[in-house]
Amino acid sequence: MKKLIDRSNTIAAVIDFQTHLLPAMNGSEELESTVVRLVKGLKVLGVPLLVTTQYAKGLGPTTEPIQEALGDAPVIDKNTFSACKNKDFRDALSKSGRKSVILFGIETHICVQQTALELLAQGYDVTLIEDACSSRHARDHEVAIRRMQAAGCIVTTYESILFEMMDGSKTEGFKEISAIVK
Repeated sequence: MKKLIDRSNTIAAVIDFQTHLLPAMNGSEELESTVVRLVKGLKVLGVPLLVTTQYAKGLGPTTEPIQEALGDAPVIDKNTFSACKNKDFRDALSKSGRKSVILFGIETHICVQQTALELLAQGYDVTLIEDACSSRHARDHEVAIRRMQAAGCIVTTYESILFEMMDGSKTEGFKEISAIVK
């Protein structure tokens, strides 16, 4: 049985929330809002962020609301579906020294799934944030979630993961997190 997430050993991978890609996703407006809240919460908790774009020249940069929440987090542009096949991503992940990855992004059944499966194969603990992922078609999203969970990913929601990384209402950042999720 897996224990609660230890934020001091955790990094978040934010996959491909781009201007020409996000609008095509199922539930894109709610997804973007959820991602903004999740990113803000992760920043309050001090969880480092690895951000990717998929071929930014063609699919555009990270959407403005998400980029604003990310602040100065570095963005790694990739041409591979799995972020793990990108040298800059691998190097940044390795350099972090963290062995637990919170993963969310688009599309669930392509870039997120391939990244998750490779992270698991490399020995990382992967927590997939189901309500911060999407695909164009709901069925692709649902099947990919089941596949990643069967492979060993822990599947949860953005609010659950934020509160899981705090001990209780006296934890530093609790009031900020509470305000973000409301």
